Amino acid sequence: MSRSPVIIVTGASKGIGLAVTKILLNKYSAIVVTLSRTITSELRDLASDRLLTLQCDVANENAVLESVNKTIEKYHHIDGLVLNAAVLEPMCRIGDDTPISAWKTHFDVNFFSLVTSIKAALPSLRRSDLRGKIVFVSSGAAVKGTPGWGPYNASKAAMNSLCRTLAEEEPSVTSVALRPGVVDTAMQTAIRAPDAAKILGEGQAAFIDLHAKGSLLKPETPGHVIAGLSVFCPQELSGKFVNWNDDVCQPFVSDSESQ
Repeated sequence: MSRSPVIIVTGASKGIGLAVTKILLNKYSAIVVTLSRTITSELRDLASDRLLTLQCDVANENAVLESVNKTIEKYHHIDGLVLNAAVLEPMCRIGDDTPISAWKTHFDVNFFSLVTSIKAALPSLRRSDLRGKIVFVSSGAAVKGTPGWGPYNASKAAMNSLCRTLAEEEPSVTSVALRPGVVDTAMQTAIRAPDAAKILGEGQAAFIDLHAKGSLLKPETPGHVIAGLSVFCPQELSGKFVNWNDDVCQPFVSDSESQ
C-alpha cells in the first residue's frame, strides 16, 4: 500500500467502534478520524498523530458535514467509512404508547445519519486510489422481528437495503453490511436490565443466558473483521450482508479467534 488509508469511524467512543479504531491504528497503520457524541478517556488514551477525534452528533447533519470537511482538509483523502454509531432506544412494542417522535429520533441516528455521512464522504470515496470502502455495522435484527425492538429491527433492515442500493449505484465504492454477532457492549447491559423485561418478555431470557454462560463476544472479535473490511474488502462482497465469521471474512479474523 503506497500510503496509509484514511478511515472515518462513527460511534467510536466505546464498544465495537473503539475496538475498530484501536485495530485500525495498531494493525493497519491507518489514519483514523472518529466521530462520536462524547470523547471518552479510552478514546483520548489512543492519542497519536494518526488519530483525529471529533466530537460530533451524527444525527446533526451540519456537524457531520463539518467533520467530513475537516478530514479532507487535514488528510486530503477518505478511503473508508465505518458506520457504527447506533442506539437501541426506544425499546417498545409497536402498539404501546411510545410516541412516533421517539421512533423518528431513533431513525435520525440509526438511518438518516448513514445517508448524511455517505453523501458527504462519497466524492472522496469515489476518488480514492485505494478504492473506497463503506462498512455498515448491521445486526441479526435486520432479518428478525425481535419483540420490543421495533425501531431497531426496522432501522437495521433499512441499513441493509441502503447498502444494497449503494452497491448498485456506486460500483467504484465497495459497500458491505456486517452482522457482528452478540457482543458484550452497553446495549447488552440495557437489554438485561430488569425494567426491560416487561417490554422484551420471554425473549430477554436468552440474552441473560448468553451473558451468564460467558458467550458474548468481545468487541475486538468482530472489530478485527470490520477494520479489515474497511481497508481491504473485496469488491465481490459489495451489497452483501455477511456474518463476522463467514468464510469470506476469515482472512480478517484475528489469529486468536481462529479455531
